Amino acid sequence: MSQGNTGVTIEVSTPRECETPSARTACSVLDVLGRVSGKWSIAILLVTTRGPARFTELERQVKGISRRMLTLTLRNLERDGLLTRTVYPTVPPKVEYTATPMACELYDSLVELAGWAERHVEAIDRARLDYDVALAAAGRDAE
Repeated sequence: MSQGNTGVTIEVSTPRECETPSARTACSVLDVLGRVSGKWSIAILLVTTRGPARFTELERQVKGISRRMLTLTLRNLERDGLLTRTVYPTVPPKVEYTATPMACELYDSLVELAGWAERHVEAIDRARLDYDVALAAAGRDAE
């Protein structure tokens, strides 16, 4: 592509598996779940549901996140309607991110999911151990 050609549009092709209405709904749901289940998204939502947070505050509280990843995740969460970005007309500009009511509802669901995981962690560990032992025994029997 030449440098003079600036009128190029971005074309997004829809995968075949998302062509029917029900498949499009499923694809959309999976896309949203993928977005909000990322470790950075969850960490940011945990901070912003407690109140407005500035970029540097998020950077300090979300351990291990790079500035670029924080910026990208904030933009995606804002685009998805989970964060509100407020710019105050000060010098230097003050920017705060706040969880929307939809994000607060999601937070409540995440707390319930975490509670479920805590209640069942021992049963899951036991099931994994039983599975691994049975698999190992089946491998020995095959020899």
